[in-house]
Amino acid sequence: MTDFFANKKTIVITALLLMVFAAAGAALVGLTFDQTIDDIKYNEKLTLLRKLNNIIPAESYNNDLLLDTLIIPANGLLGTKENTLAYRARNNGSNIAVVYSSVAPSGYNGPIYLLIGVNANGTLAGVRVVKHRETPGLGDAVSITHSNWILDFDNKSLNNPKPKQWKVIRDGGVFDQFTGATITPRAVVNAVHDALLYFEKNQRTLFSQDITDSITDTKKQTHTQANKAEPS
Repeated sequence: MTDFFANKKTIVITALLLMVFAAAGAALVGLTFDQTIDDIKYNEKLTLLRKLNNIIPAESYNNDLLLDTLIIPANGLLGTKENTLAYRARNNGSNIAVVYSSVAPSGYNGPIYLLIGVNANGTLAGVRVVKHRETPGLGDAVSITHSNWILDFDNKSLNNPKPKQWKVIRDGGVFDQFTGATITPRAVVNAVHDALLYFEKNQRTLFSQDITDSITDTKKQTHTQANKAEPS
């Protein structure tokens, strides 16, 4: 019986010690996180800014690219299913370019996530793949880290090449495909073209009024009209 109580006491002490160590560990992790969260956010901003500056050269604008933003609601032309941010580049108030997200939904191994940069004149400032699951050695050539293929979009527009030529070569277009991997570049070409169509339809809004304001105003107007239509 003595051994039983002794073992029970040992188990209780061990459990208490584990609880103390766990609490201390959690407190230490929390303290460390609080002390480093600003550094983490700063580094995330630097990473994002580097990605944006790979599309829009830093010397071409003098506004704060990370603050001059607007919300773009989910959009079919962009292939997005949730709100995304657009970043506007300006120089002394003049519009230079805008960068926004696009998704090519029909990559060989799933969606391909893109950043699309469009100059104020409607030409492409650049395109970059930010996330994909394409096959290494084949479809991953869409990424700038594996080939320069993505640079072929630079300075292209809806009329350069002609609309019917916005395809990979196999489909009668001008964009190269990869040996053994046509689906991936085809998906990216289609997504970039649609992103340019989006810019054409929304250029004024992209550089001025927040898109969500327009939507809010429309909803308010619709709600007001509905109330007026209701019988008293």
